[in-house]
Amino acid sequence: MRYEHTQKAPLYLLLAAIASGMLIAAWSVPEPVVQISLAIGGGMMAMLALAFRQLTIRDEGEALLICFGPLSLFRRRVRYSEIERAEQARSSWLDGWGIHMSPSGGWTWNLWGFDCVDVYLTRGRKLRIGTDDPIALAAFLQQLTARADNQGSRTQ
Repeated sequence: MRYEHTQKAPLYLLLAAIASGMLIAAWSVPEPVVQISLAIGGGMMAMLALAFRQLTIRDEGEALLICFGPLSLFRRRVRYSEIERAEQARSSWLDGWGIHMSPSGGWTWNLWGFDCVDVYLTRGRKLRIGTDDPIALAAFLQQLTARADNQGSRTQ
């Protein structure tokens, strides 16, 4: 079984609008220091808009890739051997969007919405992955962990 899903969200439009406003302001302000500051800030906001336009979650054989894009500045690979279990969950507005430590514990990688999958890793770590396809992602990860448990019990 393979898994790949890309979620798109409108959050990047807000970042693109801010970037546009900063670049227009940079062009219209006469002060060179302010122009440069606004142009650099606008360029950085444009990069963030491209970086947070979509979230792709993909099976890569031995690991799960979590990647924002299409400008892939932020990515993470989680080896399947590190996953103990996965559960479909729902985040709250306190968990927020983006990449950060979550108030519910562990790291959050979320683009948009409140549907997510909580992935419990070895050494008590947790990763919350936001997705608009939580049923299929949780089922995929649960199937992998069940298969690993069955193989582990056969070797003992």
